[in-house]
Amino acid sequence: MVAVKNLILCVLSGWIFALGLGISGMTLPSKVYGFLDITGNWDPSLMLVMIGAIGVHALALFLLRHRSRAFFDTEFRPPLPTAIDARLLIGAAVFGVGWGLSGYCPGPAIVSMASGGSSAIVFTFGMLVGIVAFRRLLPAKAD
Repeated sequence: MVAVKNLILCVLSGWIFALGLGISGMTLPSKVYGFLDITGNWDPSLMLVMIGAIGVHALALFLLRHRSRAFFDTEFRPPLPTAIDARLLIGAAVFGVGWGLSGYCPGPAIVSMASGGSSAIVFTFGMLVGIVAFRRLLPAKAD
């Protein structure tokens, strides 16, 4: 039963995230290009959406700091710290270049695919090919 609740929570969270991306216009590559165009017609809306998301997350962490267990699990599972290595640096560089060139990052690209836009479909396909290639070229270290 816990697995079903987790699946429902994941789907619901994904829908809320997608809705937020759509309402804020963050599925439009023009928003990213406008944000990156600091010497021209700069559009700060991407930064404002990020600040809003950080604020919501900070509020949630503040409100949940004294809970002994998670709402939908038996324990909290914070991300483990990882070393800054070649995989991280290469992945971050590829992500940044891809985001700057295409105007898409993974979440907005997947949401934009629902509109049938060819650029979102091509980006998402390329992203998936890149993920597979990266995993084959630079496999993760066994812990």
